[in-house]
Amino acid sequence: MPRGPNGERRPADTVANAIHVAKIATGEIEDETPSAKRNGGLVGGNARRDTLSPERRSEIARKAAKARWKQGAPDRT
Repeated sequence: MPRGPNGERRPADTVANAIHVAKIATGEIEDETPSAKRNGGLVGGNARRDTLSPERRSEIARKAAKARWKQGAPDRT
């Protein structure tokens, strides 16, 4: 059985994959649990927030806002 980019197993043919997706959608089978990478990423963001000083967080937010506004206002026609 081929593996996806994150190592998950997938049915080899499209019909079997469609059946697999339908079974997940109807609740016949459980979808795979979230990967450990995702869970670690969620925890990592909170840890980074807790370790940054308020001044550094403000600096990061200011830089992000400047980058967003640099693109210019969208046309509202």
